[in-house]
Amino acid sequence: NIEVIRNTLYKAYLEEFYAYCQSLGGATADVMGEILRFEADRRAINITINSLDTELTKEGRGELYCNFGDLYPEGVARLERADTQDAVRQAVESFGQYRELFQEDQFNRDKSLEDWFFEFEVKLNKLAFEQQFQYGVFYAYMKLKEQEIRNIVWIAECISQDQKSRINQYIPIW
Repeated sequence: NIEVIRNTLYKAYLEEFYAYCQSLGGATADVMGEILRFEADRRAINITINSLDTELTKEGRGELYCNFGDLYPEGVARLERADTQDAVRQAVESFGQYRELFQEDQFNRDKSLEDWFFEFEVKLNKLAFEQQFQYGVFYAYMKLKEQEIRNIVWIAECISQDQKSRINQYIPIW
């Protein structure tokens, strides 16, 4: 399956990049560590949700999770055993920022869980600009530019599909 191969490669990239950033130490390790731990956690949650009711086994799913992150190892082990959307919610319930994301997603149907992840990622990337003398600011700048492009595409799609009432549902950056 091409998605399993893609996720395996991305896992290897994230783990190596995280190890490299940690080896740099200092503010770079702090800033990039927080951003990359969130990325690992988001991927674990997304992989779990997207693999429910597919041929991917729980063991196969576990091989796609990164070996770092705020959910690692306890939350990742719970996610590996999850077999429903509610089980995923319960698996991350004891982790503050993710509990809030799932609670917000439950009550606001205008935004998907992915939208909440993007908003949280923007928040983390903006925080990278508050520390000096570290390389995380370059990574954060590129990630914020990616979000800006997603916003422009969203607005253009809303215009082309005559959905002007939804045009303001983009992810604000600043």
